[in-house]
Amino acid sequence: MSLDTLASRPVGRLLWQYSLPAVVGMLVMALYNIVDRIFIGQVVGPEAIAGMALTFPLMNITTAIGVLVGVGSSSRISILMGRGDRPASELMLGNAATLTFVNAAIYIAIFATWMDPILRAFGAGDTTLPYARSYMLWVLPGLLLTNVAFGLNNVLRATGYPARAMMTMVIGAVANVILDAILVLWLDMGMAGAAIATDIAMSLSAWFVVSHFLRPGVNLRFRPGTFTLRAPVVLSMISLGAAPCIINVASCLVNALINRALVAHGGDMAIGAAGIFVTYTSLLVTIVLGISMGLQPVVGYNYGAGLYHRLRRAYWLAVSVSTAICVAGSLAGLALPSYIARAFTYDAFLIDSTVVCLRHALWAFGVVGFQVISTTYFQSVGAPARAMVLSLARQVIFLIPLMLILSDSLGVEGVWLSFPISDLLATVVTAALIFPSLRKLARKAPLNDETTLHVA
Repeated sequence: MSLDTLASRPVGRLLWQYSLPAVVGMLVMALYNIVDRIFIGQVVGPEAIAGMALTFPLMNITTAIGVLVGVGSSSRISILMGRGDRPASELMLGNAATLTFVNAAIYIAIFATWMDPILRAFGAGDTTLPYARSYMLWVLPGLLLTNVAFGLNNVLRATGYPARAMMTMVIGAVANVILDAILVLWLDMGMAGAAIATDIAMSLSAWFVVSHFLRPGVNLRFRPGTFTLRAPVVLSMISLGAAPCIINVASCLVNALINRALVAHGGDMAIGAAGIFVTYTSLLVTIVLGISMGLQPVVGYNYGAGLYHRLRRAYWLAVSVSTAICVAGSLAGLALPSYIARAFTYDAFLIDSTVVCLRHALWAFGVVGFQVISTTYFQSVGAPARAMVLSLARQVIFLIPLMLILSDSLGVEGVWLSFPISDLLATVVTAALIFPSLRKLARKAPLNDETTLHVA
C-alpha cells in the first residue's frame, strides 16, 4: 500500500482500512492467552488456572519490553515517513531489531536464574508454584520470538501493510489453537504443552514478519549498516515507547500487589477469579488496542505532513468506536458474569468468586477506551511526557493506592472496587490533557481538506 494514501484518503475509510486488520489480528492473538487458559482451566483444573494467572506479571514484563521498542520505533517511523525521510526510517528499523534481541537476552537470563523467587514475589504459594513454574520454564525460549513478532509487526503496519500485520498474528494464533488441542488435550502435557504450543506458534509469526523486511520492493526494509545501535536513535525510539511500556510494567506491579492482597483476603480461588477478570477485560482492551494501532500511523503520518485536521477527525472517530466497545463489554460482564466464568472453569466456588469480581470491577470500564486512544494520540504526535502521565494515571497513581487502602478496609471486594474508581479518576486526568492539545491543533489548521491537502 502506498503511504501517500495516509495523507489523501478519507479519514473514516483510512482508519477502517488500518484498524480492521489490527483488530482482527489482535483478537486472534488474544486467543493465545484465552485458549491456553480455557484448556488449562477445563483440562488441568482450577489450581492450574490460578498458577497461570501468576505468570501474567512476568508475561507483562516481556510485553512491556517488546512494546518499548515496537511502539516507539513504529511511532517514530510514521513521523519520519510523513516527512519523507526514508534513510532515517531504515536506521530506526535496524536499531529496533537489534535492541529487541539484546533486551530479550537480558530478561530471559534473569527469569531463568531467579524463577521461583520471582514467582513467589508475585504471590505464588506451595499449591500454585509448580503450575506457574512449569509454564514459565517452557515458555521462556519463545519470549524472544514473541518480542520479534510483536515489535516488528507494529513497524509493518506503520509502513503501509496492515493486512500483512494482521496475517502475522493470525498465523501464530491459528497454530496455537491447533497445537493446544494436540499437546494439552491429546498428549495430556498440561502446562508444559500449553507453553510449547505458544513457542512454536510464535516462531511462525516471527518468521513471517522478519521475511517481509527482507523482501525487495517493500516500503521499508532491512539495510546493511543499520543494525549498529546508535544512542540518539535508541533514545528517540524509547522516548515514544516509554508510555505503553510503563502501562505493561504497571500491570505487572498491579498484578503482583493484587495477587498478594487476594492471597491474604481470599486465597487461591480469588487469584483464579482475577485471572478470569483480566482475561475478559484484556479481550475488550485488545479490540481497543487494535483500533489504536490502526490510528497510530494515520495520526503519525498526518502530523508529520502537517495535516492536523485529518489527525483530529481520526482521533474522535477512534474514541467513539472504542468507547462503544468498552461500554458494551462492561454491560455484558455485569449482566452475564456466571456465563463468562463458566467458559474458563467448572469449579462452583471459582465461578461464584468470579461473579463477585466482575460485578464490582466492571461498572466504570466504559471509559477505558477514551484513555487508551488518548495515550496513543500523544505517542503518535511525539509527546511522550503527556503519554507517560496518562499511562501512569490509571494503573499507578490511582489504582495501586486505592487497592492498598480499600483491601485493608473491605477485603477482596475492596480490591475489585479499586478498578472502577481508578478508571473514573484517570478519565478526569485524560480529559484535562487531551482537550487543550486538540484545541491547539484546531488553531493550526482549518477543517476542510481542500485548503490543506497541498501540504502533503
